[in-house]
Amino acid sequence: MPKLMLWVCSTLLAIAMVVPVVAGAKDGTETKTPESTNSAAQPAAANANVNPAGQVNVTALLGVLVMKGVLAPAEAKSIEAAAPGTEFQALVEVLTRKGVVSAADLAPVNSAPATPATTAAAPVTPQPEATASAGPAPAATRTVTVAMTSPQPAAEPAAQAKMDAPPPPPAVVPAIAPLRVLPVDPPKKDALNAAFKMGAVKMTPYGFIKATGVYDSSDPNGDDFPFVGLFLTQPSIYGTTTGPTKDPEFHLKARSTRIGANFEWPDISPKLTFTGRIEGDYEGNFSEVDNRDVSSIRSNSFQLRLAWARMDYAASDKTDFYFEAGQDWTLFGSSALPSILETTFLGAFYGDIYERSPQFQFGLVRGLGGDRDFKISPTFAIMMPSTGQILKLGSVGLAGQLGEGEREGADSGRPEVEGRLAVQWKLDKAPAVAPAQIFVTGFESKRTSIVPNSAPGYATMPANYLAAFPNGFTASSNMYGLQGGIALPTRWFTVVATAYRGGDLRFFFGGQVNSYATDTTGLTNIQGPFTTLDGGCLTAAGCAVLGTNAAGNVVVAPQRPIRSFGGFVNLGLPLSRWFNANPKGHNAGWQIYLHMGKDQVDDHDLNYPGYTANANIASPLPLSMGKLFAGTLYYKVNPYVTFAFEQSVYATRLKDGITGYIIAGTPSNEWQDHRSEFGPIFNF
Repeated sequence: MPKLMLWVCSTLLAIAMVVPVVAGAKDGTETKTPESTNSAAQPAAANANVNPAGQVNVTALLGVLVMKGVLAPAEAKSIEAAAPGTEFQALVEVLTRKGVVSAADLAPVNSAPATPATTAAAPVTPQPEATASAGPAPAATRTVTVAMTSPQPAAEPAAQAKMDAPPPPPAVVPAIAPLRVLPVDPPKKDALNAAFKMGAVKMTPYGFIKATGVYDSSDPNGDDFPFVGLFLTQPSIYGTTTGPTKDPEFHLKARSTRIGANFEWPDISPKLTFTGRIEGDYEGNFSEVDNRDVSSIRSNSFQLRLAWARMDYAASDKTDFYFEAGQDWTLFGSSALPSILETTFLGAFYGDIYERSPQFQFGLVRGLGGDRDFKISPTFAIMMPSTGQILKLGSVGLAGQLGEGEREGADSGRPEVEGRLAVQWKLDKAPAVAPAQIFVTGFESKRTSIVPNSAPGYATMPANYLAAFPNGFTASSNMYGLQGGIALPTRWFTVVATAYRGGDLRFFFGGQVNSYATDTTGLTNIQGPFTTLDGGCLTAAGCAVLGTNAAGNVVVAPQRPIRSFGGFVNLGLPLSRWFNANPKGHNAGWQIYLHMGKDQVDDHDLNYPGYTANANIASPLPLSMGKLFAGTLYYKVNPYVTFAFEQSVYATRLKDGITGYIIAGTPSNEWQDHRSEFGPIFNF
């Protein structure tokens, strides 16, 4: 019955989202960027009269173009809000970008002399549905003079060069914008500046080429990213010492390179907007094939990061409903991310929790208005229930990854549930400053291990155990978390901070790699541990066992999530804006970031005596906390090329009283890696 109710509720929610969309269709991106806003509504249509003097009623003409579907409402408002005398050029640029006119079409217009205006056009009042991003509404209807001549030959290359020129530089050095992979603002209809089309579908590729050199003062795992200090906690896997040195290493890598594309699908309804994104990178493991055995180090695998499509329904100029399906960032953890150079692990197990997961997401964006442009956005999602593999704690390789990472969540027979409530507003009204956000997120999920009656040793249990569980048994634990965060951009600095607490956060890169443990408190005559169908007993923190409780009943030993907490603070300083650098020059792109993060296991769970060795292989791990301190300097040569240098310290501390690390022959309670990374990033 609980499963039935869960799916009924999910179905009703989906229907509630689809009904207004269908109704809207009868009536008539990633564009997901931090600066995107609701689509503006249509200006009133009117006759666009052209008098003999060549004077056109701009407002009326734009209304006609919107009514005929040539322009989007937001584009019309942007053109109408242009400076006097520039409206016609703005209209031409939009029509050229849409492919309505070409350079050859524009040649006679550019070469023809303009005729002086003599007659004012009658005013036409647009509908008051534009958003703040569309610009201020004109005080009165404006007209513009255009040349009305017969076509004349002209040089097409000059016109084409003018259209292909790069966009003008900003009038002021931008403030630091927070890294937002889940922005509040919905996409605008027809706002994607398509690089090309596949039929009627617009597509614009993006990405970057990133190459960095890295020096680690201590890297016992041999990774080219800072891996949590698991080494030496499992001597049978890693050994017992770093050797005569701290194991320093140097790496050069290009596998952080990323490629993606934004999409927009057309629709006849002005209220419906369809957008999407697909993205991948080369962070995957080296390919192992015969022709690359010798050179496998350069043969990284291209792997999927994002693949989603989104449908937005503009119920009004202030209200947007949306539905998204595919693989995207999780609501829990990913609503705020730090701006650091090392992105392979991105502070994982050092205070930054995040993930990307298959999901169905339902959301609402409601504009509250005011001079601060307040918006509120509640979001709900059902996701793939995942528990995260144990990383390198087992020797079963792919079997362990599939078993724990892809089965224990799915074997629960229910989706993971996540939610977020975000509020956005304009904290600093200065030019080129992103809006501020405050948010609260949470999730709840479950994992299950299955022990069949064919498991080794099961048939030899005492008779009363076999009678209690003749067909095998299951063991489960909950996963949950709560997170709060803020992102406060100003012209002088930008602060992003988060804090979280939860149980079994390993999938989100929290809890120092801990997941769950089997609690045998109060149980006697323990039977097991038993091998589970997913291989969890070989790779998981705890194994499924049976025991007898104080009442004499045979029961499954409960499995409990290991709790943890943490967070980070990331401070960005726009140095070029501080010193009033020329926004058109090469000194406009200096920025510095200071970062601090921590992930810590709950002390009670770390030292709980009920997690005994007969039921747990390594649970909880003796890791107490991970700490990260980093400073990053960015120099943006131009909008496409950035150089970065990052100096950081990654530290993992064991629980009190343990000197399990032997670093360069010296016992220690804490392992540290002083890491230096430098390199260019080429955006496209």
